[in-house]
Amino acid sequence: MVAPPEGVVGEGFFATKLNDVVGLARANSLWPLPFATSCCGIEFMATMASHYDLARFGSERVSFSPRQADMLLVMGTISKKMAPILRQVYEQMSEPRWVIAVGACASSGGIFDTYSVLQGIDKVIPVDVYVPGCPPRPEQIVDGVMKLQELVKTESVRRRSSPEYQELLASYNIK
Repeated sequence: MVAPPEGVVGEGFFATKLNDVVGLARANSLWPLPFATSCCGIEFMATMASHYDLARFGSERVSFSPRQADMLLVMGTISKKMAPILRQVYEQMSEPRWVIAVGACASSGGIFDTYSVLQGIDKVIPVDVYVPGCPPRPEQIVDGVMKLQELVKTESVRRRSSPEYQELLASYNIK
């Protein structure tokens, strides 16, 4: 172990970077907004129940208001008629906001390769984490949340105002 520099030790002294503290706080207090349309929603219910208990990861408060959530979990088949509603929900969420596509249908349209089904939600909103499966097991959903937590912990506080992020949102026509 490396010794700390002179004058940086002692009781009541804490040295770290602001990015690390903010990232840790954000990662351990994600408020999920479930957008469930089919069987993946049932698996999410099991994930929130006592056996898997997503609350252990700081996601205890499930929000059904987009203005009070920062993690959107899209689960199930999304039809093309539903895509504008999904986009509106995403736009109503305040920054910073993250998206998890849960299951094959949300990720790629699943087995429904038809004219009416959206072939992946990444056609209308940016996605941070994809959880595979049809339907995915609760362990996979927990793993997806943990992957998102790692992403949030390492994200810079200034990333959301960067030109790259603004360009990403512009590619989706989101202001």
